[in-house]
Amino acid sequence: MLDLRPARLDGPDALLLTEEVQRYYVEVYGGEDDDPIAPEEFSAPHGGFLLGYADGEPVAMGGWSFLDDATAKVRRMYVREAVRREGLGAALLDRLEADARAAGARRIALTTGEPQVAAVRFYRARGYGDVPAFGFYADEPRSIHLGKAL
Repeated sequence: MLDLRPARLDGPDALLLTEEVQRYYVEVYGGEDDDPIAPEEFSAPHGGFLLGYADGEPVAMGGWSFLDDATAKVRRMYVREAVRREGLGAALLDRLEADARAAGARRIALTTGEPQVAAVRFYRARGYGDVPAFGFYADEPRSIHLGKAL
């Protein structure tokens, strides 16, 4: 069972998970994610950020912020490897989508990369399809831009 709680990107549990995901990015991409994100981007009414807890431990995180007036962008989505394939990522993504929809978003998009094969498969299984490149990694050849209607 995943206990989803509103949080801040710069809180201690989010920083812990961010350090983990940055180490993963170094392994698969050769460097950290350099996309600049300010914690305020995930504050209402511009977005939201959630931490997921299992047995009191932080195991997942994700946020969304508006890309334009109608489109939200999922960012910093991460589930610890030890608890993957338990439906936690789906529960987190469902909540992020619902929160963005409630805030007025009609579409949602995200950027991932070719080396993250499982992530690409996960998002496609959740109804995400290819969209035109956007954002910080728009010109990165290994980036994959996905989105769907809410």
